[in-house]
Amino acid sequence: MKSPTLQTVIIAVVFAIIAYIVAYITMPVSSTLVAGLVFISAFLAPLVIGKSSTSSRSSTDSNTNVADEDVRTLYVGNLPYRANETAVRELFSNHGAVLSVRLMKDKHTGKRRGFGFVEMAADDLDTAISALNDTEFQQRTLKVREAKERPERTDENNLDD
Repeated sequence: MKSPTLQTVIIAVVFAIIAYIVAYITMPVSSTLVAGLVFISAFLAPLVIGKSSTSSRSSTDSNTNVADEDVRTLYVGNLPYRANETAVRELFSNHGAVLSVRLMKDKHTGKRRGFGFVEMAADDLDTAISALNDTEFQQRTLKVREAKERPERTDENNLDD
């Protein structure tokens, strides 16, 4: 579970104060009522924050000028096990606009599996592949190519797991 941000906490406190004032003015205050209003405000704050962060996220997306259909995914193989998302993002951002980095982990042990995926602008894909394929990164030779579409999983495939 993520810990609340400072902005979420501040909004929750503001809601609680407003709720206390409204409750005090309209009726004699009971501690149960105030506790209930504070509890409700704790649920309202993330909703308010969620809407503002969504709007700020959409403005960030428009700043990158990358439409959904202009995004392609690269497979990055032979990654060092100690490499993290930030290091891989920095490496690929030298060759174009990076939208996301996902390094795959073993679901049982949580250890990295040595490969991942980088979402980039389609215009930058060939540049990144030619610049980074068969190059050394943290003492490992990277294998970079466009990712293949993952086949749809059916109930038959799920039975094999």
